[in-house]
Order: sequence, then C-alpha cells, then structure tokens
Amino acid sequence: MKVVLALPLLLVLAACASTPRPAGQLSSYDGLKTREGGLRTGVAERRIEAPLARVRIEPTVVAETKGTAWLSEAERELLIREADAQLCFEFSERYEIVEPPAPADARVRAVITRVAPTGRVGSALSAASGFFIPGPLGLRVPGALGGLAAEAEVVDAQGRQLAALVWTRNAQPVGTDNPSLSRLGDALQFIEPFADAAAATATPKGHKSRRIGDDDPCKAYGPRIRPEGWLAKFATGLYVPALSGAKADAAAVAPDNPEPR
Repeated sequence: MKVVLALPLLLVLAACASTPRPAGQLSSYDGLKTREGGLRTGVAERRIEAPLARVRIEPTVVAETKGTAWLSEAERELLIREADAQLCFEFSERYEIVEPPAPADARVRAVITRVAPTGRVGSALSAASGFFIPGPLGLRVPGALGGLAAEAEVVDAQGRQLAALVWTRNAQPVGTDNPSLSRLGDALQFIEPFADAAAATATPKGHKSRRIGDDDPCKAYGPRIRPEGWLAKFATGLYVPALSGAKADAAAVAPDNPEPR
C-alpha cells in the first residue's frame, strides 16, 4: 500500500533532480560535463585520464556562503570530520594515502558549499509514520528535507587540475533518505555518496580497487561500518549522527540547538 501511495510523488520527483551549480571554490571548471538522468543527485564532473599511485587528502573546508552561514562552529567541525573520514575511506580503496612530508602524485581538495537543514519536527513525524506504514520506501514531510552541495578536485604536484566534481543532493519526500533529529541529518548522510563520487572522478575505468589491510590508513576515524547506526535506525526510524557517522573527537552538536530561522 505504501509503495502505491508513493507512486504519484515519485513521478513528480523524476523531473526535479538537483542541478549542480559551481560555487567558485575550484581552481578551474573547464571541461566539466553534467551527468544527465539523475533523480536525486546533480553531478558535473571531469574524470581523470591516467591512474595515480599515491594521493594526499587535504582537510575539508566549509566555504563561507549563504548556504553555510547558519552553521555553528561545532556543526562545521562535525561536517568536516565526516567528510575527511569518507574521503579517506573512498580514496584508500583506490589509492595509497600518504601524509606530509611523504611525496604524493596528487592532492585532493574538497569544499562544502551548501548545507540545507533537516527539520526536527517534520523528521519526528516522518519517523512515526514509518511505524504505521511499513515498507521499503519512507515518507518525509517536505518542510523537513535537508541537502548538501560540495565540490572537489584532484591537483597534481605542479598545480594542474586532473579531475573535478560539482555535486549536489536534496532529500526527497519519498525514498530512502532517513529522517533525523539533527539539523545536519541529511547533509551528513549525503557526504558518503559525495566522497564516493569524488573518488570515482579520480579513478580511470579499469582501475582495480585496493584491499584494506589491518593497518587501515583511516583508522583515526573509527570503523568503516558502524552497526550501531543501523540498529538505531531500525529501533527509532531515525538517522543518529553520533551512532552512524565517523568517530568524532570534536565537540558534538548540542541537542538543544534551535532550528535555523
């Protein structure tokens, strides 16, 4: 029954894909091609032509834009931590990750340019509805929908851009985006697919993935999979950043942080 009710909305959403808009954070936007046909995600990219061996990932930056002005310092740190973790996870599956002063073939830069807040009240209602209308798809209250926009590039030792990505995604009223009581809920969930897309632009076709051994270069961010996050979602119907995201050593977002106006 839930899927049948959702179909009309899905048909409307099919024509409402996010549009990637450059925010001026990359060294160049030349040659970017917009990927057509995306339902939830907007992508413009220029893929790398030759494989790399070793890369250095620079700390993620939250740009000073209208789309990020509402964030508190603690929220910025939480976003940065999650982005650094996911970029490390994704790139380490393709290339060796090195830290200064070790030489690298290229460095990875990522910038968060827009964060749309997730509404708490609407998320609570959405989670409650999931208990009464079970099924694979979730229903979200439109006023509770968050989003994320970010950019990334790979630059070689001479400063030449090798790959670039402009990426955006908004939560949808019908789908698999989980509601959250954190106003960063949707943005934090979308960081992983952004990081995967950034790593994909830096990976030529045919390049084989690497095996992650016991000496995980990303171990500072905690385990790559956190089952407690899945358990929390199963029990409450909500995405819980403290249980689902990267291990954080920065101050957590205050639970009574008011919704942005």
